[in-house]
Amino acid sequence: MSDTSPGLSENDPRLAFALRLADAARAAALPHFRIAATRTDNKASSGYDPVTEADRAAEKAMRALLSAERPEDGVEGEEYGAIEGTSGLVWYLDPIDGTRAFIAGLPVWTTLIGLVETGRPVIGVIDQPWLDERYVGAGGRAWMDCRGARTPLKVRGCEHLTDAILSTTDPFILTPAERGAFEHLRQTARLTRFGLDAYGYARLAAGTIDMVTETGLKAHDVAALIPVIEGAGGVVTDWRGEPAKLGGQIAAAANRTILDQALVSLKRSAT
Repeated sequence: MSDTSPGLSENDPRLAFALRLADAARAAALPHFRIAATRTDNKASSGYDPVTEADRAAEKAMRALLSAERPEDGVEGEEYGAIEGTSGLVWYLDPIDGTRAFIAGLPVWTTLIGLVETGRPVIGVIDQPWLDERYVGAGGRAWMDCRGARTPLKVRGCEHLTDAILSTTDPFILTPAERGAFEHLRQTARLTRFGLDAYGYARLAAGTIDMVTETGLKAHDVAALIPVIEGAGGVVTDWRGEPAKLGGQIAAAANRTILDQALVSLKRSAT
């Protein structure tokens, strides 16, 4: 599941198209950011699961491009469900990953675009429009485009969990067993940050965070992350240390050494 396609080059038309999808989502979402009048709805039957006009507009913009130019490909998006294709390719779209951060005016929300070929993520884009940071993984490499400059992404060489910077979005969404495992990691790590959503994975690839652990993820939350992190030299597994699935429990780390240290705790609550 976690292998990227080593033969995919920067000139691959699918990569160029993924970047166009990101451009379209940016154009649709940014006008709504930090605008008090932006409407927010709750799509949960109980609790609070917000969706905004920006979520809907960004996904519609991406789907319009896909429908017009790649109608043979499958699509699965957070807001508008799945469309089966015939090409063996599926685009996983999360128009605003971190909707709560978006509502709060915090620039750590991202647009996630992942292309999966016969079950393997081959292209990943993590786009933060407000900061003009676009993290891309393809063909076993990863880079960031920011303000006209391209920078290769490389994970930090941290080999001890006690030196690591750890992140999860919200410990309160973990089950009691999962929270216990995470608390052990938090007590062991040098520093822990919360509330970053997929931006935490982007910063792992950029070498400023060393590990991210989360649970309850969907396919559109995960597909874009794997090519970016692995292209930067990192590793992504489930909480058992097995190849990452498109959803569920995810552990991403700068290297296998600190991941194995963390798995001592995570395996106790792996599902």
